[in-house]
Amino acid sequence: MNEPLNTGSHDLPITGELAAFMRTGWADTRRTDIAALPVAPWAAKRRAALAGRFPGERLVVPSGRLRVRSNDSDHRFRPHSAYAYLTGAGEPDDVLVIEPSGEARLYVRPRSPREQGEEFYRDRRYGEFWVGRRPDLAEASELYQVECAHIRELDLKGPARVLRGVDPAVDATVEPGGGDAEFESFLSEMRLIKDEWEIGELQAAVDATARGFEDVVRALPQALGHPRGERYLEGVFGLRSRLEGNATGYDSIVASGAHACVLHWIRNDGPLDPAHLLLLDAGVESDTLYTADVTRTLPLSGRFGPVQRQVYELVYEAQTAAIATLRPGARFRDFHLAAMRVICEGLHGWGLLKESPDTLMETGLYRRYTLCSSGHMLGLDVHDCARARAEVYLDGVLEEGQVLTVEPGRYLQPDDLTLPAEFRGLGVRIEDDLVITADGARLMSDALPRHPDEVESWMAGSPR
Repeated sequence: MNEPLNTGSHDLPITGELAAFMRTGWADTRRTDIAALPVAPWAAKRRAALAGRFPGERLVVPSGRLRVRSNDSDHRFRPHSAYAYLTGAGEPDDVLVIEPSGEARLYVRPRSPREQGEEFYRDRRYGEFWVGRRPDLAEASELYQVECAHIRELDLKGPARVLRGVDPAVDATVEPGGGDAEFESFLSEMRLIKDEWEIGELQAAVDATARGFEDVVRALPQALGHPRGERYLEGVFGLRSRLEGNATGYDSIVASGAHACVLHWIRNDGPLDPAHLLLLDAGVESDTLYTADVTRTLPLSGRFGPVQRQVYELVYEAQTAAIATLRPGARFRDFHLAAMRVICEGLHGWGLLKESPDTLMETGLYRRYTLCSSGHMLGLDVHDCARARAEVYLDGVLEEGQVLTVEPGRYLQPDDLTLPAEFRGLGVRIEDDLVITADGARLMSDALPRHPDEVESWMAGSPR
């Protein structure tokens, strides 16, 4: 049974003569130059590990469905990260099935033949003339190095563990099982330690991100003169992300002045004032969907004012203390606690909080000036492995091959009467990406300066 075509009310009708004409006269465009994706052997190892964790069970991981942005316009598709991790593929509506034998099969929507049917020129969602070419079954099998079948052949009858909440059609077909939550958790947990290929992809994303930050600094003179300077800089970084990767890994935070006190400020509609700081939190997502996540807080005048420097230096010292704790065997929480100890000592030393640093750590009063933790795992998702169990992530220990961010911050709200007036409206965050090594951690984002003196020198030396 053929699926209904995705057409619009304003599409012109097709005559029988035109339909017949459209089925003839096409050259053979099957590709013979297809080579396996570099990720294919790594994805095969991951599928084998997954099958080994749930032996004798059927495992189902969908890629996801297209989501409507407006009327008949869809968002640009990005597959679910678990699906991308296990296949390297990226088309909508596909489903990976690992059978009880451990054999994997990818059910895909191949390109529609031009000798029959009308999808290729009439379907707005899937037609090749509308959205571009998809691989055929042979091409897909070669690309992903896994057996591929038409999505119409997918039969999900019988028991299976399913990654739910990704494809409503799959969810509706397979009865919920008691093991789906465990399956979802393991799919996150198996990504906690990155393999060699993943670390290379993340480093490439971080390097492209550093170049994007350099672009932003060069563009500051023009952005300062624009009524939406924040959005101007968002566009500058977005250009680098599209030129060197798939997109930004998340909506860029371009926050000037008091906007920097909003943890996830993404409106980016404010002007820039040379008297203020700019908090830029942005990351390039690679074509393979691995994202960087870096933050720098920059003086828009090129030099920190005295109070700005005071706040910045405390955050810098906190981040430096946190980075020093990173090593295999350290608790994941240790780097956050080290950063917050420095913050508490600073707040007490400034006289903002009268309690001792020990008391502040116990009561959490310091959190009035920062609510979030000081870092997270990084990978295919900006907040990677988010479905992992607490005992292996938040309460776990660091292991070689993990990639994480370290990002302490101070967010001094503009209406906070517990603060002296000169502190109000200042937001500072410094965020870097690090990979845990055999004897410590490697700073992946070291191309960008962190110390305030280095930041000022970097901005002064950047051609504009």
